[in-house]
Amino acid sequence: MGRLAVVANQTSLVGNTHLVDTLLASDAVVTKIFCPEHGFRGTAEAGAHVDNSIDSKTGIPIVSLYGKNKKPTQEQLTDIDYVIFDLQDVGCRFYTYISTLHYVMEACAENNVPLIVLDRPNPNGHYVDGPVLDTSKYRSFVGMHPVPVVYGMTIGEYAQMINGEHWLSGGEMCDLTVVPMQGYKRDSVGYELPVPPSPNLRNAHAIALYPSLCLFEGTNISVGRGTDWPFEVMGVPSQNSTIWCVNSEFTVAGQKAMARYFTPKGGTQHYGISLRNIVVPAKFDLSYLKLMYGLSKKGTFFLNNNFFEKLAGTGDLRKQIEAGMSEEEIRATWQPGLEAFKKTREKYLIYD
Repeated sequence: MGRLAVVANQTSLVGNTHLVDTLLASDAVVTKIFCPEHGFRGTAEAGAHVDNSIDSKTGIPIVSLYGKNKKPTQEQLTDIDYVIFDLQDVGCRFYTYISTLHYVMEACAENNVPLIVLDRPNPNGHYVDGPVLDTSKYRSFVGMHPVPVVYGMTIGEYAQMINGEHWLSGGEMCDLTVVPMQGYKRDSVGYELPVPPSPNLRNAHAIALYPSLCLFEGTNISVGRGTDWPFEVMGVPSQNSTIWCVNSEFTVAGQKAMARYFTPKGGTQHYGISLRNIVVPAKFDLSYLKLMYGLSKKGTFFLNNNFFEKLAGTGDLRKQIEAGMSEEEIRATWQPGLEAFKKTREKYLIYD
């Protein structure tokens, strides 16, 4: 097959064996490993710098695609005949593995290197929801394409859409092959990933909550990073202790959630809401944002930057929440963009 580069991390397993080890056992020539955010072994925190290194087990050079070098360079691809891409996505626009996919496809197109994408299940693949990204204003590494927050596609289907919609620089197309899964059903709700895709998405429940909770990263609300329940709790330091009464009940997503204390490791005690026992609805749920905004000091809720807008993909959502619009009214503003996206999406679907 020639000389291979592999885009991989801790999720890139064939059974219980890492893809790189599987390829080497088959006498494939793997000359380079590219790794995404969180690193090759998936242990780096979100946003943490990931250095180039050498894989201690195989001696293969590892090139980080997070930080300044998000896209493989011509030099890094000069001795490569094929690139194999195998990362476990979670089906959210701001989860950066699809941005890494974009840059890998772009580099392969520019350097005439074929790309093989090994498809994997999408644990949030059973619905499509949320505002569509305004690429003219809010394109970034946490959102590169005009897609909704939850796009309901596997990473292989998504790669076909990047190619088919000519989203690569200059409208180029990558020589792309998608290796499909057998027996995958899009409506497989609650699919339990065998390996956590990143350090703070540790179970199926957190992954299901992630699309709706990640926007809190653009606010002063903690989503439990540094605790044992990231993306399953949300809260603030004790500044609002008169509001965050221990054992109080709050209604989110139409269900009761309990107020609790939680303390990030080495941090300040927080008062917040545990979502660990609620049933997560199949939608991009605004009830969490609206509840927390209502309980917080309004002028300090949103961070003084545009990261919330980058995550939301629009400048409207912050204004709509501040204006007190209902969830139904806000959701209605997304519908034209969602319907247009669904028509585009249909062209690239592989599975029922």
